[in-house]
Amino acid sequence: TYERFLKVVPQENIIVVTADRYHDLVKEQIPEIEERNILLEPYSKNTAPCIAYATYTILQRDPEATMIVSPADHMINDEATFVNTMDYVIGYLSGHDVLMTLGVVPTRPDTNYGYVQACGGREVLLKDEPVQVKTFTEKPDLELAKVFIGTGEFFWNSGIFLWKARTIRKEMEKHLPEVTDLFKGWDKAIGTPIEGEFITGAYTDCMNISIDYGVMEKTDRAWVYPAKFDWQDIGTWESLYNSI
Repeated sequence: TYERFLKVVPQENIIVVTADRYHDLVKEQIPEIEERNILLEPYSKNTAPCIAYATYTILQRDPEATMIVSPADHMINDEATFVNTMDYVIGYLSGHDVLMTLGVVPTRPDTNYGYVQACGGREVLLKDEPVQVKTFTEKPDLELAKVFIGTGEFFWNSGIFLWKARTIRKEMEKHLPEVTDLFKGWDKAIGTPIEGEFITGAYTDCMNISIDYGVMEKTDRAWVYPAKFDWQDIGTWESLYNSI
């Protein structure tokens, strides 16, 4: 994932958020990464707190920054198309204040993925342009997944998001204050010697909640861009087997 994103952004702009116990492993696998670009979580609290921590860190460095959020366990074979997709959406965000997710056209009803329903009917899966999101649904049961596939209006939620840092901050503070309130004072703590203590305090009281459930299912700024590259989420042994 790190090497893939070197084709999209400068090395110094790649931040890894991981559990504090994996610090040495990250340094072993990516020895060239700057220490300040490894954000250590004291506890695993799902994606919303993780994204809040990264967002405030990025805002501290560049208030006008655009962010790409990507899990590290994805297999993407067509990297040229991936890079072109990133470049296009980054350009799109320069003129549109939206929260963009990359949607993958589903090949089967799968309960391991979240689903994104786009506005516009069955034709949306064939489009090559951003489309407004109608609904976000976290991992459904098999029967509901079959219904989603049957409508022809749903993408798999890749878990890759793009947005301006200030936009996701605004939407998180609007829809998820129970998380962002714990980060109050971030501007005086992040990037200073007290950052570790500050983050431990925030995470200690923080709920375990995903960005999908906490923000994307509630915001009116959610959009989806159809991903045309070959994508596999290697989050389970089953998905690893299917990718071989």
